[in-house]
Amino acid sequence: MTSAAAGSRAHPGFGPLQVAWLLVVSLGVLRLPGLPPAWACWLLLALGLGLFAARGVMPRLLALGLVALGWTGTAGQLALSERIDPAPDAPLELVLRVDGLPRGDALSARFAAIVEAAPEGQGSLIGRRLQLSWFAEPPPEVFPGELWRLPVRLRPPRGLRNPGGFDFERHALVSRIAALGSVAGPGERLESGAGVDALRAMIAGHIEDSGVAAPALLRGLVVGDTRGLDDADWDRLRQTGLSHLLAISGLHIGLVAGFAALLARLLYLVAPTLGLRVPLPQAAALAALAAAIAYALLAGLSLPTLRTLLMLGVALAAVLLRREVPFGHSLGLAAAALWLLDPLALLTPGFWLSLGGVFWLLACVPRGEGWRAALVGLVRAQLVLGLALLPLSVAFFGGGSLVGLPLNLLAVPWVTLLVVPVLLLSVLCLPWPLLSLPLLQLAGLAMQELWALAGWAAGLPAAYLHLPEPGPLALGLSLAGLLWLFAPRGVPGRGLAALLLLPLLWPPRDAPGPGGYRVDVLDVGQGLSVLVRTADHALLFDTAARARGGFDLGDAVVVPALRALGVRRIDRLVVSHGDVDHAGGLEAVRAAFPDASLQSGEPGRSGGGPCQAGERWNWDGVEFAWLHPPEHFPELGNESSCVLRIAGRGGVTLLPGDIGSVIEQRLLREQGAALRAELLVVPHHGSRGSSSPAFVDAVAARWAVVSASAGNRFGHPHPEVVERYAQSGSAVLSTAASGRIGFLFEAYGARLERVERRDAPRFWQQPPAGP
Repeated sequence: MTSAAAGSRAHPGFGPLQVAWLLVVSLGVLRLPGLPPAWACWLLLALGLGLFAARGVMPRLLALGLVALGWTGTAGQLALSERIDPAPDAPLELVLRVDGLPRGDALSARFAAIVEAAPEGQGSLIGRRLQLSWFAEPPPEVFPGELWRLPVRLRPPRGLRNPGGFDFERHALVSRIAALGSVAGPGERLESGAGVDALRAMIAGHIEDSGVAAPALLRGLVVGDTRGLDDADWDRLRQTGLSHLLAISGLHIGLVAGFAALLARLLYLVAPTLGLRVPLPQAAALAALAAAIAYALLAGLSLPTLRTLLMLGVALAAVLLRREVPFGHSLGLAAAALWLLDPLALLTPGFWLSLGGVFWLLACVPRGEGWRAALVGLVRAQLVLGLALLPLSVAFFGGGSLVGLPLNLLAVPWVTLLVVPVLLLSVLCLPWPLLSLPLLQLAGLAMQELWALAGWAAGLPAAYLHLPEPGPLALGLSLAGLLWLFAPRGVPGRGLAALLLLPLLWPPRDAPGPGGYRVDVLDVGQGLSVLVRTADHALLFDTAARARGGFDLGDAVVVPALRALGVRRIDRLVVSHGDVDHAGGLEAVRAAFPDASLQSGEPGRSGGGPCQAGERWNWDGVEFAWLHPPEHFPELGNESSCVLRIAGRGGVTLLPGDIGSVIEQRLLREQGAALRAELLVVPHHGSRGSSSPAFVDAVAARWAVVSASAGNRFGHPHPEVVERYAQSGSAVLSTAASGRIGFLFEAYGARLERVERRDAPRFWQQPPAGP
């Protein structure tokens, strides 16, 4: 009997195809704008389980579909029910257990915590997971597993919505984060830390304090601690396709399991009588499973780690039970187990990348014996993964590494066969520093050499291919093309399959026609960033904020959004004035688009040339003109903001930065009718000191867009300002409520083209906040 036949009989009616159907239905549920009510989800789950007794292919598929609908909907409803909304107005004194590895910088500590006790009337908080920030100078020392009593001010988890950006609300749902919070005063440590996370922190601290090379990378490899990596490090890993090496998964866990099995075999050689009690294959399997579980716990039990552990568990269980299970069934059962544990895992890139990687390796890389077969397999594996995972990489990360293939051919065996074994051996020898430290130094030197090579590769001109965010059709065609391309020999027309990748690699341009232009007001919280595109040019007005502690929205939001929208070049970069909420992301944007010419209302603070009233230029039939500041105007912060007028087919857009009522009156005197516009980005985020009645009436905007964060401490936009625009006939839109807002100006007029939260609704979105 073949192993495939054995596997089919061992698992009748539930193989890889059935698992694929389960995942497809679940993914469809997770794409819904809203979930069915909880009672309906439970009913669907019960009906599906009842239908499993029926025979036949269609009843089984129907049963699986109903189970997928019911269980995925139930998981989503349960996760939503854990959220704290609305948040209490006053700080609450909570008893909290630190969960995971805290992060910190010179100004704050950031950590997750589980509520263990709450004030009377807030008992529903007990057991909830919070994400907390504790700002203090110097920052407090918080360790894993500690118990604290802290006054905490809570707010619902809410993020920004832009193309290509990180969806924090989705992350909060998957991570079961009930609320965000800030510590509102001094706290009391009730218990010291203990448990696996405390052990992880201890090992990470030992590596950091040892003085070895590349400590941050070593910490990531041995305990999954990536806190020491900054944005530049992650950018290097992404550019070179080496990020997977720090996601402790198949290669690392398989190595540990194999080493444990080898030790068991050596033990049986020394003491063969052990075989009378437990047969060698079963003993080796138990040793491998125990070692794999220990390493997975030490690494933090991330999703790739858990997926590998489940696959290994299925394979080793087959050995223990003396059953033969094909590797494809092991993959399917591991995916089904992951889905059963948490259907919301399907919302994470790691689930699809790890599952897809193993699938393509099983389907396309032949297995053989000998070093030549191993070498051929390694090369072919990198070729297959480099192409097969490209659509997912573009969908999740906006591109793919072009230097990853040759670099991984060296990095994978270097890390797997040299760095990781030596590193783990040094950890096992921690009680004996004379043995541990030299091993740790060797691992550090080996990793440092690879890191230097990665830095050189990342600096190559074409190291990374940036591509726009693909639509469902382009993504589906590319995946179908890969299945066709890698189909078994004999399938006709495989060479034509590459044509199905063209919509992914060369997406259609959506540039406006001559005289037309697009305006996208990005959702950057309390700040501003506006993209203006004509047929062949692009202008970026402001670069968002750089928050206290170093979080750069230019790097995290603006640049990914520009890439996702297909912007390959910025012709003119404008910083309206030097305040951090407008100029904070300048450095990141200039690094991504170094050829952009820079203008600013305060060149003394932001660099570049001045944006001077009277200057005009024409791009593709669209007229651009500076209305403010005039020549020799002093640098006065908000009042020095560049004011840009854009006029083309379809109407006028006015971008006034943060000017106040004094500059508004000056513009009314000097510009008059030129201020009239279809679209106005509301001055100074809708503050009470701007948008004077005369200015609002003179502009008479069809749309007034406020760029501000939800629940910001400045109270922007002020209710009086919102009412003033509404009474003038303007439709008031807010990035806080809408996410990114896009407009198209063309020959047939101007239209509101995209409201991110309205046009791509998701069930995990928080209710709108704003006007």
